[in-house]
Amino acid sequence: MTQTNLIKVGMADLNVARLTGVLKTTGLGSCVGVTLFDARQKIAGMAHVMLPSSEIAKEGSLNVAKYADTALPEMIRRMKELGASMDRMEAKLAGGAQMFAFATGSDTMRIGPRNVDACKEMLKKFSIPIKAEDTGGNYGRTIEFDSETGILVIRSVNFGVKEL
Repeated sequence: MTQTNLIKVGMADLNVARLTGVLKTTGLGSCVGVTLFDARQKIAGMAHVMLPSSEIAKEGSLNVAKYADTALPEMIRRMKELGASMDRMEAKLAGGAQMFAFATGSDTMRIGPRNVDACKEMLKKFSIPIKAEDTGGNYGRTIEFDSETGILVIRSVNFGVKEL
């Protein structure tokens, strides 16, 4: 992918692109990179989701991009502003790794799998099909999502480069 129209998406961040943008985020460990794509309009969105639910938010002003239950509705809203239709949106997911082994079976330590589940739950709520995913494992990922083609490129130290 060319780096000419690179749009960086930071941790607990989201952004959208139309026609020629490539959305990129790094450092997906337990975080989930959720991408949405309207192929007809060539509109793409990416969210770097850190946590499953905003119910645990303690900050004064809520960072909507940080949580699955608030990031996805905001990304959909921004894509619709550019002309995307929810009826044509498809999702791809990457990340949600279990980066560390814990002796206890506590569900609170399973951030990666919980993030993946929360993102899938939100996509189901909006009736957006998941076209592909590369989630789980115990390794980090960097992803790039092309708003012209809808191709998601996933890079990891352990498994090289793959396209979804």
